[in-house]
Amino acid sequence: MDGASEELVERLARVEGRVEELSKHIDDLRNDVNHRFDELSKRMDGFESRLSRFEERMDRNFRWTLGIMVTMWVTIILAILLH
Repeated sequence: MDGASEELVERLARVEGRVEELSKHIDDLRNDVNHRFDELSKRMDGFESRLSRFEERMDRNFRWTLGIMVTMWVTIILAILLH
């Protein structure tokens, strides 16, 4: 082989090495992004669960408040009518 061919083979080997390095970095980045999306998905599931429990509590509290208000209105109306 002449000098130019050897230089070309050497440069090609360096390029192949860099491509492999970049491929590994891209794979690592992809794995990291997938891991973070999985974590985010788990956190969103937890948030949805807590939000659902909060909505149930709000519904219960609303019913209690509404019941108390209706009772007060009936009491006031009866007091006015029977006075």
